[in-house]
Amino acid sequence: MSLKVHQFACLDDNYGFLIRDEVSGKVGCIDTPDGAAVIAAAEQVGWNIDVVFNTHWHPDHAGGNEAVRQRFGSHLVGPAEVQEHFPVDQIVKHGDTVSLGETSFSVIDTGGHTLGHICYYSEAAHKVFVGDTLFPLGCGRVFEGTFEQMWESLSRLAALPADTVVYSAHEYTLSNARFAASVDTSETLAARIRQVERTRERGQPTVPTTIGEEIATNPFLRAPLLSSAANPAEAFAEIRAAKDNFRG
Repeated sequence: MSLKVHQFACLDDNYGFLIRDEVSGKVGCIDTPDGAAVIAAAEQVGWNIDVVFNTHWHPDHAGGNEAVRQRFGSHLVGPAEVQEHFPVDQIVKHGDTVSLGETSFSVIDTGGHTLGHICYYSEAAHKVFVGDTLFPLGCGRVFEGTFEQMWESLSRLAALPADTVVYSAHEYTLSNARFAASVDTSETLAARIRQVERTRERGQPTVPTTIGEEIATNPFLRAPLLSSAANPAEAFAEIRAAKDNFRG
């Protein structure tokens, strides 16, 4: 089964993702960070957006819902929290399955950044769209949930197969790398940071990444190894608080 991804930059540091099920030709959009940019990207590649898949309610993820629906007649899918702020047609939760043509996605609860944040995982396509939960060398700020909740969410993602390709919604990797280097001196991380720097010097995105790469180098997934805290959730809380106060 083939799922084609068209990635594009928008706003200050967001990435948008158009996805096309190659069997049926159906097209989806992961979040709507900027309605005009999403529409322009779809028109550029000649795709009609059949379905919008929202990960959470923040305006740079669902703020373009109505504009995209008006232009393409798209069906809007997302967690319940979205409907409090932006239009949504179908509410989904952890354990649900949603489809784009012949491609199925499992809905994964990844609350913490927002209480109702979800991710969309296609086992057949080896891809997961994670919104603001997981970033290359980083993770989302814990705005609405708890550190323990966020650790559980990250653990669900870390349990996916190592070759799963991870599509994150922002280009934060250089700043994440500076913090990572302050808490982890492993050569594996240092080598990845050098690679990240070369990638950004060429003006190329550091998204996507893979679950395996993040398990090996992301300080938030490696928190239990980097902290003497009593349990993994406390270790994560320590590392996340350090990142929140990091000024490097």
